[in-house]
Amino acid sequence: MKKSILLFFIVFATTAIAQQNSKLPSDPNARTGKLDNGLTYYIRYNKTPQNRADFYIAQNVGSMQEEDSQSGLAHFLEHMAFNGTKHFPDKAMLNYLQNNGIKFGTNINAYTSFDETVYYISDVPTGNINLLDSCLLVLYDWSSGITLEDEAIESERGVIREEWRTRGGAQQRLWDQLLPAMYPGSKYAKRMPIGSIDVINNFKPEEIRSYYKKWYRPDLQGIIIVGDVDVDAMEKRIIDLFSDIPLNASRAERIHFPVPNNKEPIITIATDPEARSTSLMMFYKHNPLSREVKNTLQGYVNSYIMNAAATMLNIRFEEILQKPDAPFTRASAYDGDYFVAKTKDAWTVTASCSEEKIDDALAAVVRESERIKKYGFTVEEYNLIRTSFIKSFEDLYNNREKQTNSMYSSEFVRVFIDGEPLLGIENEYKLIQSVASQISVDEINKAIKNLIGDENLVIAITGPQKEGLVYPTGSELQNVIKTVQSEKIEPYKVKIINEPLISSTPTPGKITKIESDEDFDATVWSLSNGIKVILKKTDFKDDQIIMIGSSFGGTSKYAKSDPVNSKMVNQVINLGGVGNFSATDLSKLLADKTVLVKPEINLTSQHIRGSSSIKDFETMLQLVYLYFISPRTDNEAFTSFLQRTAVNLKNQEADPQVAFTDSLEQALYVDNQLAKRLKSEDLKLIDYNRIMDMYKQQFKNPGSFVFTFVGNIDNEYVKPIVENYLASIPGKAVKGEFVEVPMDLKKGMINNTFEREMQNPKATVFNAFTGQMERTQKNTIIMSMFDQILDIVYTEKIREDEGGTYGVSTSGSISRYPEGQTVLQIAFDTDPEKANYLNEIVSKELNLLAQSGPKDEDFNYVLEYMKKNYNENIKKNGYWMGQINSKYFYDEDTHTNYMEILQSVTPKDIQAFAKSLLSQGNETVVIMMPKK
Repeated sequence: MKKSILLFFIVFATTAIAQQNSKLPSDPNARTGKLDNGLTYYIRYNKTPQNRADFYIAQNVGSMQEEDSQSGLAHFLEHMAFNGTKHFPDKAMLNYLQNNGIKFGTNINAYTSFDETVYYISDVPTGNINLLDSCLLVLYDWSSGITLEDEAIESERGVIREEWRTRGGAQQRLWDQLLPAMYPGSKYAKRMPIGSIDVINNFKPEEIRSYYKKWYRPDLQGIIIVGDVDVDAMEKRIIDLFSDIPLNASRAERIHFPVPNNKEPIITIATDPEARSTSLMMFYKHNPLSREVKNTLQGYVNSYIMNAAATMLNIRFEEILQKPDAPFTRASAYDGDYFVAKTKDAWTVTASCSEEKIDDALAAVVRESERIKKYGFTVEEYNLIRTSFIKSFEDLYNNREKQTNSMYSSEFVRVFIDGEPLLGIENEYKLIQSVASQISVDEINKAIKNLIGDENLVIAITGPQKEGLVYPTGSELQNVIKTVQSEKIEPYKVKIINEPLISSTPTPGKITKIESDEDFDATVWSLSNGIKVILKKTDFKDDQIIMIGSSFGGTSKYAKSDPVNSKMVNQVINLGGVGNFSATDLSKLLADKTVLVKPEINLTSQHIRGSSSIKDFETMLQLVYLYFISPRTDNEAFTSFLQRTAVNLKNQEADPQVAFTDSLEQALYVDNQLAKRLKSEDLKLIDYNRIMDMYKQQFKNPGSFVFTFVGNIDNEYVKPIVENYLASIPGKAVKGEFVEVPMDLKKGMINNTFEREMQNPKATVFNAFTGQMERTQKNTIIMSMFDQILDIVYTEKIREDEGGTYGVSTSGSISRYPEGQTVLQIAFDTDPEKANYLNEIVSKELNLLAQSGPKDEDFNYVLEYMKKNYNENIKKNGYWMGQINSKYFYDEDTHTNYMEILQSVTPKDIQAFAKSLLSQGNETVVIMMPKK
């Protein structure tokens, strides 16, 4: 506690705005209250998306409230909430909600953590008052009416077992080793939410009922409703419905379990045979702010200081990464929860590195920590991120009327669970401007210096376990720290960037033709250099413009002769930055702007994507101009990239999933090099100059490009900018073309079952049904409905009825290239003993659907969801950009008749489609089993 007090003393003794510890203002648009039984509620009217609302219930309890005999039951209870409640027995809740277009897994879901459990129903149509009342009733049942019947509990054991099996990989095993060492004497050491498999298999139903009765109670629950609702009416419904839930006078105390301090460093190393990478985490533990302080100006200033310090340090890490022989492959810093604990915070620095460079990586992050402890950050660094912070909140403020429900819902969860302040965008925008302008870099330096000390230090290292690999001991790592601390560390040298992005405006081109697209309510410009520009004005965001430019060609003419470089194009072309600016310098130059531009090349086409605020539209097009005219190479950055990639690839074969992917690619594509993953031996084939030549060739002539702009566009305002930076690029009108590259799938019946050593025995099963179908708008809709219906079928038959898997993944597509190539994929993990049996069910249900068509209720669930989803999508800029690009670039209008076609589809259409695909006789089955 002394350290936290000292931190605040340093900050506030020198800061004018913090002379009084005033309480922060609250969001005036949020309605909050607490019932007599202790239940808290939050309601906010929000009109984006229109006619939609989110319903949440947050439980301020999780796995930390379990007894040893209940390990895993908090998570098990979360599952049981969907298996029968007082007013919705069995699956009635899911059936009712899905019948209204609310999709399980997408719109209906939950999660369990150490200290919280959260359930939600999102994107609920608000035009039906009965539906709103039913969603409230679902929250009520989750609060106090989960039935927990014996039969349902027994049925769910299998699902939980399979979730445990699916998630029980290297990361889970590494955490199992880390937590006891990182939390000695604390309950956090043994409360992983997935729990104990022995408990899952053997607990008595009364144990989970006991947990539910003890901890799911109104004083630990928060109801959150955000959306296009009548706030007054919703508040009355909540009060009327939830007030009758009794609060036990002799209820158990909700304990927040402490994490003890440590005088000497805690150093722990966890290894696993299937780990693919080496990582280190360095924690400087400190006491968290109380809820009361978080909601004062003092708390806000503290949060600002920590975020500013972390951002500046992360920029330094990025600069190190761009140099050859960097000591780590990734590094970042933040201040927040101490790993998984909410009762202790930590200034945290994490890094990934080569297994041979653990000492070097530790030395590097300690050195940078010591550098800021000794010298602090510079005024130039701080001015950069201060401007960036203010700009990010300006963007939120400018779009404050068009923020999504999910943004507010997640904010309210953090307000309830963590005691975060409920400011609102308007208040926080004013606050950040005031705080940022008055907090100096000296105050940040004093605060961060106080956090980096010798006590409460924890270092955790994870990595692969293999023959011959010896990790440094704890004493050796301590010596690394002491050695670095005794070094003569130089101050950080700041590179000042005063150069403009473009020194002089290029000679403008012209708009040679203006047309109107009445169907899409858009304007079409033809430019003098051959570029076609389509502009659609929307009001979905008040301050957003998004962009895509597209042309045919891609890597197709290089792919067969040079597959490795062709596959690596997108990872390499942005390494050097653009114009006169390296990648890191470019990010600094753009710190005060809301703009993003990125070129990309795939097999058959090249694109340049971007987004900006209205006032930064010119900067966005300046970047587009430079990516065409002046792409930049950076050999040091490329060398660093190769070295980092080599580290990332080194141990990938240790992961059984990689062997599975290899077998899958071989089964589907045989020896097609374009379908194979990158391997370590491929790195020597990567040629930077060759890749940049590919890029320059594909972006040499803009005359084949179609550019689409969607957002709050004023055509007269953007016209001279388009002429200056798009029409000015030298080029002429041409038709983009690509070379046909063999990407055919193997035909016939293919079955490959193989064994692989694995630490957590499981079977991974994959089915692919392939063929040729005409890519029409109706067929793509049918394929989408088909795979969603299969999702429902397999959830019922394999997850619920058999308890055989955590989930079956289904996906289907009809490709543009190879034209009409159709693939239906079905995959799941399961108990090896059940793999073949369950896959027979997969086949049986698929054939049944082809013979008899889907059940009416399954068909209607999917139909309602797709109608609801369409009505949400047409109010998003991203949807219209995709639709316009499809029309003008791919010559596919997938919007105009969408609803008409969707509503014309029948179950018989689904049946006929399935029958046609299966009748082509192309089936691939790949099963990976554990070695016995």
